Amino acid sequence: MTERIQNSEFRIQNCLLVVAVALLALGTVMVASTSASLDRSLFDPGWLGTHFGRQVMFAGTGVLVMLLTSRFAPSFLRSTSACIWIPRIVFALAIVTLIATMIPGIASVQRGSGRWVRFAASGLTFGFQPSEIAKPALILLLASILGNSKAWPHSFRRCFLPACVALGLCVLLVGKEDFGTSILLACVGGGLMIVAGCLWRHLLPVIVLGATAMAALLYFVPYRLERLTAFQDVWSDPRGAGYQPIQSLTAIASGGWFGTGLGTGVGKYGYLPECRTDFVFAVLCEEMGAVGGFMVIALFAVAVWLGYRAMLAAPTRFERLTAFGLTALLGLQAVMNIAVVTVVAPTTGISLPFISAGGSGTLTFSLVIGLLAAIAARGEPAPTLRVS
Repeated sequence: MTERIQNSEFRIQNCLLVVAVALLALGTVMVASTSASLDRSLFDPGWLGTHFGRQVMFAGTGVLVMLLTSRFAPSFLRSTSACIWIPRIVFALAIVTLIATMIPGIASVQRGSGRWVRFAASGLTFGFQPSEIAKPALILLLASILGNSKAWPHSFRRCFLPACVALGLCVLLVGKEDFGTSILLACVGGGLMIVAGCLWRHLLPVIVLGATAMAALLYFVPYRLERLTAFQDVWSDPRGAGYQPIQSLTAIASGGWFGTGLGTGVGKYGYLPECRTDFVFAVLCEEMGAVGGFMVIALFAVAVWLGYRAMLAAPTRFERLTAFGLTALLGLQAVMNIAVVTVVAPTTGISLPFISAGGSGTLTFSLVIGLLAAIAARGEPAPTLRVS
């Protein structure tokens, strides 16, 4: 007996939200696992103040951000003036907060890196990473400059130069403390300029200059060179620079195909640094095995494919470029994190979207998914799925 389901439209925006929520849920479970303690319950009184409790609140807020953005962003996208001025205002705020990371009393230095800005009022402390805000802010600004209906990407003065200044300023301010994110922004921003149609005779000198600046950021910070040297042979310094890559590989290898069981991993008990944030994927592979790791990779691949579909469906040039930039940001950051965790790339502090603990990253990528869903909602729906 054959059953046929007709007119069942799986809209791109709904699928994006489902995939993102699935990743958020998985990330919350992994933060719960990495927050486990042998001497207390996960839900002891005051658990909302723990890493797990905060991540639950971040995840809930992230879902709300996705839904609200996907619902109300289309009105912003329909307004030509809003697509010009709002990206400029958001980018200006991002630059101000990046500069604030250099101001004593506002900047918060953790683990030797001043990536955070913290404010205290009425006994409450509020903190965030400006580099996370800079990611969508830069993409929106570049899309606004290069995707304006009056813009001509071949124009050096009107389009290329302003885009280069914005990209260079953002990359240098972020790169001072966060080399991995600066590389990510440079790749996404450069890719967006190429897709927009900027001339190669303009791009090549900037690429050379940018590579020189990145080399300087790498050379003049000793611990970055140390990580690069350790990557060439992690066993040359197993108790120093090679310790974290070795522990990451050990955790992944311990999981085998199907893992040791959720919550039963041992790497998180002081052996693997940053097990809740940058290296949470190693703990996931230890407890859920290669199957769990491939499942996460598959979810990111589906999200990137849906972002690509949203880009193709976008009704305006600004929205197409925005969708490209946001999709590239999501996919490339996931690839970079997994490459670091599996020691395919040198160690750098970059999180896995939706999976790693942290409010700034969770809310930023929730906004990214919400914007992609809003762009998809204004375009054509995905093809009808028929099941025979």
